[in-house]
Amino acid sequence: MKRARLAIVGFGILGRACALALLEAGDLELAGVVRRTGGALPAPFQRVALAAHLRDLKQVDAVLLCVPPDAALGMAREILQQHVPLVECARLAEHALQGYHDAIDRAARNHRVAAVVGAGWDPGVLPLIRRAFETLIPRGQTMSEKHPGLSLHHSAIAAAASGVRDALATEHRAPGGELQRYVYVELEQGADIGAVAQAIEADPLFVDARAHVFAVPDLATLQAAGSGIVLERRATATAGRHESLLLEARFDAATFAARTMLEAARRLALLAPGAHRHGLV
Repeated sequence: MKRARLAIVGFGILGRACALALLEAGDLELAGVVRRTGGALPAPFQRVALAAHLRDLKQVDAVLLCVPPDAALGMAREILQQHVPLVECARLAEHALQGYHDAIDRAARNHRVAAVVGAGWDPGVLPLIRRAFETLIPRGQTMSEKHPGLSLHHSAIAAAASGVRDALATEHRAPGGELQRYVYVELEQGADIGAVAQAIEADPLFVDARAHVFAVPDLATLQAAGSGIVLERRATATAGRHESLLLEARFDAATFAARTMLEAARRLALLAPGAHRHGLV
């Protein structure tokens, strides 16, 4: 059976996780990586085809879109215009999310190709788990707590700042409930941490919370820490039962998102033209 060939557009934390997942998948093949910044790919991807534009790669059946949210819609339109199906998982604020999905749907229908939107961890699998908990215990209360963990899209934005080689953004709630972001950056030689911090803090994606920016020599240790969540659903007292569901998990958010995107890509050939929300396909 012929393996579907997937290209990855964007090669930050999520893009690398998708590439690793593809190397491990027996039924899918990595067609190449689209990265416009140039430079060689790191191990173990040295032999993977690298291109500045999708059209320069051969035999691409679908695309895994792994760019920051502010670039996702433009890139999605460009990919769909080339009649290539795609999977994406951009995390946007609620007021912008519907318009974003509608725009991808119009482009996909216009070019008669399929797209899966919101195929990641959050958005993606986590809302499905919440919905399952609420289905099993319809009258109750859901409580969730995030362990300090990786924020993929904030990491991508920080990594794109001038003078930054790579970045990790984590988020957690302070004791008073205030959302805080801790951003760890590997700097290019000669880069000034003050200027880098100012650029990151000024980005619109970071205006919702205070950001603390730190320079570190190596991000590998921080990446290994992963993310985590505690999700609990308890029945109300009036339900007459003492039902409860508990999920406690630690994981690498990029790995979970990549695996979800690959699963969505496997279904693309069965979908009609247009944008399909993950979990409804």
